[in-house]
Amino acid sequence: MRTLILFIGALLSVQAGAVELQGQLIQGGLIHGKVAPGSRVELGEHSVKVAENGVFVAGFDRDAPAAMTLRVCHDGDCASQELAIAQREYAVQRVNGVPQKTVTPPAEVLARIRQESAMVGKARRRSEDRQDFLNTYQWPLIGPITGVFGSQRVYNGTPGRPHYGVDVARPVGATVVAPNSGVVTLVHNDMFYSGGTLIIDHGQGISSTFIHLSKILVAPGQEVQTGQPIAEVGATGRATGPHLDWRMNWHGQRLDPALLVGPMPSELAPVSE
Repeated sequence: MRTLILFIGALLSVQAGAVELQGQLIQGGLIHGKVAPGSRVELGEHSVKVAENGVFVAGFDRDAPAAMTLRVCHDGDCASQELAIAQREYAVQRVNGVPQKTVTPPAEVLARIRQESAMVGKARRRSEDRQDFLNTYQWPLIGPITGVFGSQRVYNGTPGRPHYGVDVARPVGATVVAPNSGVVTLVHNDMFYSGGTLIIDHGQGISSTFIHLSKILVAPGQEVQTGQPIAEVGATGRATGPHLDWRMNWHGQRLDPALLVGPMPSELAPVSE
């Protein structure tokens, strides 16, 4: 992880000063920084929430462009800096044995799918006044990594959407813990695609989603702490076997959880493409 200091203070008021970014300038990466309270921050076309203490956080989508502009305004003065976003190459992952109804869902479940998608979108649009995202993240489950962020998925020979999370294989019932502190914003035991689904908000639009769960151990509105048991591994929804699919978002931008936790702490956890 590298730190980038943007010396744009000359174009801002003295109160605004320089902007120090911490994080990774890469597709799927997350950055955070601090500006003078009351400042306005924009990243590309996105307005970025600035907390009362001046802390802000933002992320780069799987398909973020090679350059994005960071703009900071304070007391009528504004300055911009172009950020170079490292581009990634994504593998193609072929997944066979998926229930065909989840590849080409019948017409009678389309309304259900839209409703569930709206529920997830609403939970991810929340922006809790928390700053848990500043804490150190940990893996929510230790085991073999069987799916990586960004890979193009082909289900039963049919191209699907890219994979937006990290898959960790473990038996049904294995304990999933919170990778970081936060508040539970969504609990659903049986979504069409994702099965047992849980979302935790880490503050200012950063959230973790856990899917294919067999059991959820927390309730909506509950605060959780890093390392606390929150769910159990399952094979619900569109899954060919028991595993955890962990995803992260900055609102609608898809982030790579692996960038925040580093290598899986086990020599028995190879990455499979």
